[in-house]
Amino acid sequence: MTRKIFVIRHGETLFNSEQKLQGHCNSPLTNKGESQALAVGTTLKEYLSDRSYHVYCSSLGRAVQTAQIICDAIGYDQSALTQDDRLKEFSLGEWEQQTIPSLIEENPALLERRDWYIQAPGCEAYESVKGRLLSWISELPEEQDIVVISHGLTGIVLRGILLDLSYQEVWAQDLPQDAFFLIQNGGITRIDCMTVEAVA
Repeated sequence: MTRKIFVIRHGETLFNSEQKLQGHCNSPLTNKGESQALAVGTTLKEYLSDRSYHVYCSSLGRAVQTAQIICDAIGYDQSALTQDDRLKEFSLGEWEQQTIPSLIEENPALLERRDWYIQAPGCEAYESVKGRLLSWISELPEEQDIVVISHGLTGIVLRGILLDLSYQEVWAQDLPQDAFFLIQNGGITRIDCMTVEAVA
């Protein structure tokens, strides 16, 4: 049986909705973020039936909150969930809790680079994040599928490692919160998840 790895980003957070950078800071999921996590879990369940798998998540609160919602949706015991610091988001240094519009005001050309996030003063280095992810991957069981709930930037680096992408290709990837990625046999499939809006 070929191992499947499911790479998931946490749902929308308060800071996301305010266009505020989080990094190692944290903010809770919004109602929309909770709906996104539930939709991901509901869709993911279809891909996990009759398979052995383990669920991992970043130790940051927003990823844990998302993972707990997903665990409930797929029928996975929350106490078996493995939190790992190596799956945390990049530290964004002095830009954490700054809004994107305010950063653009200071540097109008900021968004011309896809990797603009890691231009932050005091930001964690790309190679540092890649190193901790490689360390995590090296310890994964070969015989089980892997479900991993992480973050936008850490998630694209993880996908890049698993798919052997170049630095430029890593940063060309998107960072959805209403979809997840299935990686198997060196290929990737994006799986979109329909959120059900609450009816007033």
